[in-house]
Amino acid sequence: MAINVAHFHHEKWNGQGYPEKLSGNQIPFEARIMALADVFDALVSRRCYKDSFSYDKAFQIIEESLGSHFDPELGKIFIQCRPQLEELYNTYQAE
Repeated sequence: MAINVAHFHHEKWNGQGYPEKLSGNQIPFEARIMALADVFDALVSRRCYKDSFSYDKAFQIIEESLGSHFDPELGKIFIQCRPQLEELYNTYQAE
């Protein structure tokens, strides 16, 4: 499972990702989950090269990318978890 997450989380639902250019359900399930988590974290977290995006902007980007970058069904579930994700990030960003 860890190998699948590490190796395939940059694949895109539409087959335009890397390293294998897998698409749809060819992408391991756990990697499809990690793709959402990885992009969300990259968007809402401040980095040395960029400021963080708002939750509204991050969820907008993810929603617009369902069916192209992300698994549309998993993405809908991810978006439904917004309150819990915001609470989690708000808790740890305050520390």
